[in-house]
Amino acid sequence: MRVTIFGATGLLGKALVREWKSDEVTGLGSKDADIRDPQQVLAAVGRTQPEWIVLAAAYTDVDGCESNRELAFAVNCAGAVNVAQAAKACGSHLLFLSTDYVFDGLSATPYETDHPRAPQCVYGKSKADAEEQLLQILPNCCIVRTSWVFGIGGKCFPGTILRIAATKPEIDVVDDQRGRPTYTPDLARAIIQLCQQQAAGIVHLTNAGDCTWFEFAREIVSDAGLHTVVRPTTSEKFVRPAKRPKYSVLSAKSRRKYGIDMPHWRDALRAYLREKQTP
Repeated sequence: MRVTIFGATGLLGKALVREWKSDEVTGLGSKDADIRDPQQVLAAVGRTQPEWIVLAAAYTDVDGCESNRELAFAVNCAGAVNVAQAAKACGSHLLFLSTDYVFDGLSATPYETDHPRAPQCVYGKSKADAEEQLLQILPNCCIVRTSWVFGIGGKCFPGTILRIAATKPEIDVVDDQRGRPTYTPDLARAIIQLCQQQAAGIVHLTNAGDCTWFEFAREIVSDAGLHTVVRPTTSEKFVRPAKRPKYSVLSAKSRRKYGIDMPHWRDALRAYLREKQTP
């Protein structure tokens, strides 16, 4: 199977390129093809002739999206449309990476794939609009929603916590936002399985279990053998430009339909720490 990955230099893209060993994979970064330019996208797809396209390229700076709305929609929505149109023109299947931020965060039970979209920030709106437009262009495309992504090779929450904990005796972390951390190698392997099974529709992929950012940070510090005190605080004390969902736990039902199991986030965190320590 021929596969083309847009966003191959990002956090998830790097993991996809590393993990995808059984097929013919072409990884493209923004220097190879800017998804905002439909001609560049069409040329790249025409050149690689993929059976599957994985669109992992995105503007993921959630706070940055608030002050750069035009850029957020140009990359996350219009760029995704460009890739979908190229996929349609070349007869390729498409898997698009989306987010828990398409929901309002007001639920008290895990979000199912058919829950109404109600994004509360620019980033979430750009992704929600992309989902809707992609399903119109390619009704059988696969949309993968994930959350709290972390891994080696880029900025992520555990990396930030480890850096801060190395220099501070105490850190405050919000304890009123709950979600599911997702480790990039686990996510990459699940995406590979979906493509190999010719998946279509919306699928939620995250590691098992859920936690607050405070609980996640406390586990990071403990597993790393650090002695920094992690204290719970509230979102009101850490005001950010973009509104964060209070609850964004994604249901695992859709991935189980494809026979996909994903480790608990605590096991994923330990794997991340081992990988980080490997020379």
